[in-house]
Amino acid sequence: MNNQAIESVQFLQRQAASLLLYQSVFEGEVGKAFLNLLQAIRYPNAEARDCLQAYGDFFKILATKNQNWEEYLISQILTSENPFSDRSRLENLPTALISAAKHDLRALQSFHECSVATLGEWVQSVAHLPILPVVWYTEQQKIEINEQLPLIEKLRTLSDWTDAVEDLTAFYRQYGTGIFAEYKAFRWQQGELEGIRYPDKVKLSELVAYESPKQTLIKNTEILLSGQLALNVLLYGSRGSGKSSLVKALLNEYAHRNLRLIEVAKSELKYLPQIVEYLRNKPQKFIIFVDDLSFEEDDDAFKALKVVLEGTITARPTNVVVYATSNRRHLIREFFADRPLPKDADEVNSWDTLQEKLSFSDRFGLTLTFEPASQKAYLQIVRHLVKLTNIEISTEELNNRALQWATRHNGRSGRTARQFVDFLRAENTIAQNETEE
Repeated sequence: MNNQAIESVQFLQRQAASLLLYQSVFEGEVGKAFLNLLQAIRYPNAEARDCLQAYGDFFKILATKNQNWEEYLISQILTSENPFSDRSRLENLPTALISAAKHDLRALQSFHECSVATLGEWVQSVAHLPILPVVWYTEQQKIEINEQLPLIEKLRTLSDWTDAVEDLTAFYRQYGTGIFAEYKAFRWQQGELEGIRYPDKVKLSELVAYESPKQTLIKNTEILLSGQLALNVLLYGSRGSGKSSLVKALLNEYAHRNLRLIEVAKSELKYLPQIVEYLRNKPQKFIIFVDDLSFEEDDDAFKALKVVLEGTITARPTNVVVYATSNRRHLIREFFADRPLPKDADEVNSWDTLQEKLSFSDRFGLTLTFEPASQKAYLQIVRHLVKLTNIEISTEELNNRALQWATRHNGRSGRTARQFVDFLRAENTIAQNETEE
């Protein structure tokens, strides 16, 4: 390597070491692989094996994530949790914090300007390769959460990243940082949030035949997004009626308005009060989604959910609601043996205990009922889904086949309709391919 290249590597290493706020950029797999590569380029062994191996590791990680080096840097800036991003919601940031942010942005821009092609040239020189090693590059990825797009485009073209401090401050203030800026759907698992990269893409426009509960749930979600205190909702009804799909469709409809969805399994409900407090001061609005909810007697999960629904001395946050689905109207399994008999002497007010169980669902502000699908509603759903998929089939044939499918499979429901149309679409595609051949 020539002296100029060596000085460039040394400069980048000093820049990485000098970061005051954005150290997390180099704490992930990609960042560590980049620094390891710089180190191997600067101090190669006799045959440059370490350098070649470090380059291979860096290439593989980028390829695995299907992400360019430049895209990685910008995404890390937008999602970084540090004193500057966390305190950006304050009106007056300390001058020292703003200066530190500008310092780091200037340093990070130097890494953005260090392309993978330049890294490849350095490796070629160190290892005395006859040709340039393969360089990882892919077309710019589609931004899933489109509120990031204007700032990403600005950073891609801005000559001086320190000019983006005000835009970054506004972005952090409005959209938050960390995992909530990176993902829109989450799962609470083993005591922590896990981002879901590929959430269900079901849309509200695909869901028909339950217009009344659908519009009520949409209105309640709009209240949540407006910053007002929305109601917790129980979606009760027959299996396959679209309760869960409706909740997931809300995310796809309103993610651009800062809505996030957190799925919490029944086994994790003991963490619910902790989750709610964690979300309290976040700028996003959250639906805590509990699917297929039911309880046994003396269930700890029952007690945790009861605390969240009823509240405590602490005020309920306005940015969090619980949407739960269940096939049971009263949520808690009931037995004939639960009914008090005159001979029962163990409990003085046994009827009160039974009523407490049965009234648990009343603690939800709204209970939306999804009746079993009639034949008319079932065929309406089928025809609507077929129209969206552009499958050419006569109405008579469609109705006959749809009813036969329901009889032979899981009965009339929105889920059955979806399964039938998915099968019909696959069958149609195969037939078209065979015709073309």
